[in-house]
Amino acid sequence: MKEKLSIVKIGGNIIEDETALNAFLKLFSNLEGKKILVHGGGKRATHIASKLGIESQMVNGRRITDAETLEVITMVYGGLVNKNVVAKLQALNTDAIGLTGADINAIKSVKRPVKDIDFGFVGDVKQVAHQSIDKLIQADFTPVFCAITHDGNGQLLNTNADTITSQVAVGMSALYETSIYYCFELNGVLEDINDKNSVIKHIDSNTYKDLLDRGIIADGMLPKLENCFDALRNGVKNINMGNTAMLTQENNNFTTITL
Repeated sequence: MKEKLSIVKIGGNIIEDETALNAFLKLFSNLEGKKILVHGGGKRATHIASKLGIESQMVNGRRITDAETLEVITMVYGGLVNKNVVAKLQALNTDAIGLTGADINAIKSVKRPVKDIDFGFVGDVKQVAHQSIDKLIQADFTPVFCAITHDGNGQLLNTNADTITSQVAVGMSALYETSIYYCFELNGVLEDINDKNSVIKHIDSNTYKDLLDRGIIADGMLPKLENCFDALRNGVKNINMGNTAMLTQENNNFTTITL
């Protein structure tokens, strides 16, 4: 029987709120078993870019990453945010190690091909070095990945943090029983977007189809859920969505997604 591994992703709203970040990191540090943390930092990157006189361009919620923007993202994600998170985890007795996908050749991507939109230096994940990452885990380090990968030829690439989370979980499933925790502002996937307490506790392939037919899952949640089922079909055990309280054993008010 495989040992369990939790892959936890936090978004920009938590990173931007010092109180929320500290509370989350305390929960994460108390999470039992082996674990990996993945973070973004888009809001901080936009703020720093603005200070430097660099305009952030977004299309359909995704950042256009030109050469200047990539420099800002590397500084903010790989430096400011990542090292701040690592330092706070050390203070909580979690021996964390901050990484980009280039470190230990952990996550290789290819530059997204230009179709309707040229996203610039944006990467689509192609390979996760699960054996290398496991060497860190076996040495009792907790990897903390920021949303940067590389192409193997010296080029860093901005990469969606949700995608990094799912692809790392898929890669690590060769060695572990992997579970994903997507931490965001809502309590979970909601039956009624206007009722924050209308959490759908469990979604599988059958209920997902029903929710699609009824129009309950739509807009931004649609690609998120498609990504989840792709991960589940490729070795991930289960995926959990909700606020940070789902990392505690006392809380069961979140959404679990299985095949």
